[in-house]
Amino acid sequence: MREDNQNPSFTNVVLTRKTKSLGAKAVKLYSFTGQNLMLWQQRQLRAIMAIDEKGQWKHMNYCIGLSRRNGKGEVLAAREMYGLIVLKEKICHTAHRTTTSHDAFNRLYTLLKKAGYQEHSKKKKEMPERSFYASKQYGLEHIEISGGGIIDFRTRTNNGGLGEGFDLLVIDEAQEYTSKQESALLYTVSASKNPQILMVGTPPTVISGGDVFVRIREAVLDKRSPGTGWAEWSTPEMVEADKLNDPKLWKKYNPSFGKLLKERNIRNELSGDVLDFNIQRLGFWCSFNQKSEITEADWNELKLEKFPVLSEKRYIGIKYGKDGVNVAMSIASKTKDGHIFVESIACESIRAGNGWIFEYLYNPKIAKIAIDGASGQKLLADQMREHGIKKPPILPKVGEIITANAMFEQAIFSKDIVHMGQKSLMDVVTNCKKRLIGSQGGFGYSSLVDTYDISIMDSMILAFWLCATTKEEKPKQSISY
Repeated sequence: MREDNQNPSFTNVVLTRKTKSLGAKAVKLYSFTGQNLMLWQQRQLRAIMAIDEKGQWKHMNYCIGLSRRNGKGEVLAAREMYGLIVLKEKICHTAHRTTTSHDAFNRLYTLLKKAGYQEHSKKKKEMPERSFYASKQYGLEHIEISGGGIIDFRTRTNNGGLGEGFDLLVIDEAQEYTSKQESALLYTVSASKNPQILMVGTPPTVISGGDVFVRIREAVLDKRSPGTGWAEWSTPEMVEADKLNDPKLWKKYNPSFGKLLKERNIRNELSGDVLDFNIQRLGFWCSFNQKSEITEADWNELKLEKFPVLSEKRYIGIKYGKDGVNVAMSIASKTKDGHIFVESIACESIRAGNGWIFEYLYNPKIAKIAIDGASGQKLLADQMREHGIKKPPILPKVGEIITANAMFEQAIFSKDIVHMGQKSLMDVVTNCKKRLIGSQGGFGYSSLVDTYDISIMDSMILAFWLCATTKEEKPKQSISY
């Protein structure tokens, strides 16, 4: 593959001279509008519309991940034009926002008129050749070509599309495409003789709500989805702030640079957030591109301005990570006003041993200790006995872990838990997602960021759980005469 920005920085699609495709015909049809597609758009159409020896799509699913304002919509419009006029397909173009689906309708509507198609104000059974009917009702736009196909433009919902059948399903703003929406739309193309699902979007940001686009990309990277074509323009690593002001970099990951995208406009975007620029302009796929189960706003609401007055009792939670790499320890204590204060003590490599843990366990204020994690749970419990620590550790069962996580979630929203805004704890808590435990609806947490160790959060939840479930006796008052 040639090293130029008209080719994706990553794709799993291999095209040879022998590859048959309808892409060139779609490009020619589009040219009748008086407009020309850029080279990268033509190449993507060739990949999208590649066919096998039976005339079936080589890629029933095809995805494009590309930064904003590069012209993804024209690729969709060219594919839809050919589907309507030549293939006589029934098409559904969906988007996250109604404004986006409406813009897509206007784009295709304008292209048809430029290509010489005449609009009929009323739908007729037999419209003249090279004519079309368009319903312009906002949110329910519809185009029907004479002797050809039809296309509906819709905003995605969790049940929209059920009971309807299409040949081509377009998922615009794919970064916002959710599993619930997928379950409502996926089977709408099942009855087609030659179905295709086309997804286009940008890499998800921290506030993006979709999970399907990320899941499909991971499957492609792991080579678990051979029937899916994928193309993206993306920097493999986040570019630091002092290296962002580089037009060569902008050009590399923006195939429309210098045409649709002007250098001066991109330069103006540099004043924004560094991570956001990496995602929105350089196509960076970060690990925390899904919504965290606990948002930064949720966690910040529980932050104290000054250190609280604590009770005498301290509760320790220790978690050995699933991967056997790190062990984390956290502490919890009740505050004078009845809240539960939590803080992370440390997260260290298991290879460093447990010596650092014992520096804290000898504290006479410690009331209870909970240890979880098969990679070190029993060893630490044995070492505690050898070190003369009289309090036997609690080794929670699966059911107790499920209870602890559920109690923690409730405490977040009832605001019964407080903290001092510790960065290491905040990073993990505000970049987490739920994972199933067992088959009865129980859950735990996993990290959305590869470099954030979820054991920090797990140890904190253990400490919180001990503190919340232990009834502390009030000190007896002594009366003297």
